Amino acid sequence: MKDEPGSTNLFTKLDSVFIRKEPFGLVLIIAPWNYPVNLVLVPLVGALAAGNCVVLKPSEISQGTEKVLAEVLPQYLDQSCFAVVLGGPQETGQLLEHKFDYIFFTGSPRVGRIVMTAAAKHLTPVTLELGGKNPCYVDDNCDPQTVANRVAWFRYFNAGQTCVAPDYVLCSPEMQERLLPALQSTITRFYGDDPQSSPNLGRIINQKQFQRLRALLGCGRVAIGGQSDESDRYIAPTVLVDVQETEPVMQEEIFGPILPILNVWSVDEAIEFINRREKPLALYAFSNSSQVVNQMLERTSSGGFAGNDGFLYVSLLSVPLGGVGHSGMGRYHGKFTFDTFSHHRTCMFAPSGLEKLKEIRYPPYADWNQQLLRWGMGSKSCTLL
Repeated sequence: MKDEPGSTNLFTKLDSVFIRKEPFGLVLIIAPWNYPVNLVLVPLVGALAAGNCVVLKPSEISQGTEKVLAEVLPQYLDQSCFAVVLGGPQETGQLLEHKFDYIFFTGSPRVGRIVMTAAAKHLTPVTLELGGKNPCYVDDNCDPQTVANRVAWFRYFNAGQTCVAPDYVLCSPEMQERLLPALQSTITRFYGDDPQSSPNLGRIINQKQFQRLRALLGCGRVAIGGQSDESDRYIAPTVLVDVQETEPVMQEEIFGPILPILNVWSVDEAIEFINRREKPLALYAFSNSSQVVNQMLERTSSGGFAGNDGFLYVSLLSVPLGGVGHSGMGRYHGKFTFDTFSHHRTCMFAPSGLEKLKEIRYPPYADWNQQLLRWGMGSKSCTLL
């Protein structure tokens, strides 16, 4: 929170220049249902630390957590600086009619557009943590079992209901043939012969999401899994092959334990496939060749990137999490959360005297003082400590 000194030029060398972090004021945080504790508390902590008051809107879909937050938070936090609002889309819409000083939203691009439209009426700045279809490129030059272990863990974690999970795999037909038995082996090792009875596999959040996901099982051909149980909201860890780019499973973020595999013939074709779609929140590349991984990094754009691993980088407080383009705007985590909820105010204190030194900047201008002004304002900066 300390003031941050700024650099000066020749004409401000005697001035004190600094950046002051100030709270925006009243912040609205709209949280999602898939990680309903973490994705409420992480932005809340940063907003309060930056000095803001917060209106908190947990998701009504994760009903149990919503009730607990509303009951527990007032026991630990000063109620003069925050409020929890319960309700569904209607209540959220009513909230968005009011003027806030900042809005932080985590959710789908569809609702993100609604939030941004409402914010625009008041010129309210926003952070939009959205999702998208996160590609995972698997090069021929890698160990399929290692890839299967890592991709399966990140895909089926929380039953696939994770915004940074790998959403589909791009690989050659040859790698697909090697990858499928490795994925089957991994899924059995992780979740047993009957994944439905595994304590390590989650369930789909509600019936609406279950029905949406079960419909996606009809895309392509089921190579692994495909079982479902409506009464238990269970969908088995599934791998789809022979999937076409035009099928529904490739038109929306899956947000469930379903992994389509699409075939490409080279890293160039994979990059071209990725770049003709919306920019994803995350992008993954697996290869023993650092050149291939670097190509994927340098020739694409995404919110985050991981080579030879999944989304473990989101656990690091030293780096930000955020999207780009269709996958969002803004960033947070660690100090980046504090910075997101702070207005960085530029400040300069000049001495009240020393007017003779200032007169060179006033008109009328001759060639000599114009040249001096240009030189002085572009001169090498020095930092005041």
